[in-house]
Amino acid sequence: MDPVEETPEVVMGLYGGPARRVESGASETMLLWGLGQPASHRPNAFARQGLPAFPIDACGRRLTLHQQPSSFRGASGVTGAVVWDSAVVLAKFLEHAADGGLLPVRGARAVDLGAGCGLVSVVAALLGARVVATDLPDRVRLLRKNLEENVPVGGGAGGSAAVAELVWGDEYELDPELLLWLDQEAEPPELVLGSDVVYSEEAVGDLLATLTRLAGPRTTVLLAGELRNGERSIINKLSVQINRCC
Repeated sequence: MDPVEETPEVVMGLYGGPARRVESGASETMLLWGLGQPASHRPNAFARQGLPAFPIDACGRRLTLHQQPSSFRGASGVTGAVVWDSAVVLAKFLEHAADGGLLPVRGARAVDLGAGCGLVSVVAALLGARVVATDLPDRVRLLRKNLEENVPVGGGAGGSAAVAELVWGDEYELDPELLLWLDQEAEPPELVLGSDVVYSEEAVGDLLATLTRLAGPRTTVLLAGELRNGERSIINKLSVQINRCC
């Protein structure tokens, strides 16, 4: 029997415990991002939702995402009016995965679901993807503004970003931009992205219907979200339904 390799004990600041190898792109991203911004373990550790604009460095440039904090406040606030932590993490994951050759982003066709302020769409386009950023009809104005101001013509690496209205589960009156992706004769996109899209149990069925309609056998679906109250059970429910469908 081969000897079991012991996990070394390390001491880093106030931390003393077993050290683990970083063996995945997601782990690397979280480690690098955590070291770069040693924030406390609290919600919105990366995002700054009280500011009219959220600055972030990505893809070798400084991005500025306009926000509408006043639209977000209140019981019926518009969640897509501000940047969330999961969008930051997914955007940084895409950047590191593309740079490390773990995920073919350049030249890929991508659909961003519930794009909100558009951070994930912007980064994907700057990495060379042809992105259609989607959200509800009353939220695309801010999304379009952020894409226009942060994605240069050509996307920086041959990418592009367009905006389309999309109501999950809606089979009718689809935006012409999105019809190009949903045409049954067209190839499905290589990437379907979404950050903080799993927060309502009532929306799981519609989200699953949209994912099923968009994705194909060669589509990579990347969803990022925070485990808030009750969201773990929602994610488990979505996973079960995806396994049944696929």
